[in-house]
Amino acid sequence: MTAKIYYDNDADLSHLKGKTVAILGYGSQGHAQAQNLRDSGCQVIIGQREGSPNYDLAVSHKFQPMPVADAVKASDVVNILLPDEVQGDIFREHIRPNLKPGNVLMCSHGFNIHFGQVEPPKGVDVLLVAPKGPGHLVRSEYVKGGGVPCLIALGEGASDKTRQIGLAYAKGIGGTRGGVIETTIAEETETDLFGEQVVLCGGVSELVKAAFETLVDAGYQPEMAYFECMHELKLIVDLFYQGGLSYMRYSVSNTAEYGDYTRGPRIITDETRKVMKQILTEIQNGQFAREWILENRAGAPAFKATRRRDRNLEIEHVGRRLRKLMSWIDSKEV
Repeated sequence: MTAKIYYDNDADLSHLKGKTVAILGYGSQGHAQAQNLRDSGCQVIIGQREGSPNYDLAVSHKFQPMPVADAVKASDVVNILLPDEVQGDIFREHIRPNLKPGNVLMCSHGFNIHFGQVEPPKGVDVLLVAPKGPGHLVRSEYVKGGGVPCLIALGEGASDKTRQIGLAYAKGIGGTRGGVIETTIAEETETDLFGEQVVLCGGVSELVKAAFETLVDAGYQPEMAYFECMHELKLIVDLFYQGGLSYMRYSVSNTAEYGDYTRGPRIITDETRKVMKQILTEIQNGQFAREWILENRAGAPAFKATRRRDRNLEIEHVGRRLRKLMSWIDSKEV
């Protein structure tokens, strides 16, 4: 099945004319989408808790942030861009009581809608517009005249008018410059979680850690292990980004390409694929969502403990030291 993709000519910003868009949460996606919309001529207000760093950031960007409830009351289109783990409680307490029939309730990740933590009242259509990149890239690409591709999905029973609002919104943040793929909220949610857990975050992180530890345990210098197993990963990912697997293999040596074909399948085995399918099932049946929701209701003790532990791994200490020596890297430390 070929995906339906929308571009600039398929979207009309006039569908947002006379409407106020509330961006709830001025974090990674919030700051980027709000500024892009404003630069596109849309009326934007910010819902953000006073006293938070993101509140101060919004003020520095010439917005006048207000409490979430007030932002909802004053808007026609409400986009919840708060962290997944807090959306349910904030929705029930501050958002739902202030929604009006005819409002459009938006998100950029369908987790809470798909898993029932956000249940809009009758008369409120649900719309998803999800940039396929972090907020800083959504902003920088827009400023350069480009755009990060997006996904668009409608909630059950949403009207074509809401689709037109979604396409206008996507155009306002630059998404139609890169292409907007039509999907469903379930598909966006489940594939996004799977990609994060199996490849983009979980899979890559564990592969890098295991490879680093294997070399160090075998007596190789940690600095060498860091360069081979983490630093150079960017070079390969950039080649993927530019031209896929074939271009990466064209660009590396024949020795590396042969090692790819013959050793890669020994790392990603049938057992690995079996676990991937198990993880996908846990996402689809809601097991992961329940686990994450309960973890946060308990104050996220396991999550926070694991975060602290992994920030003190040897590969992290070695990396911090080496990055400081590489002046061309805009080194970031947590």
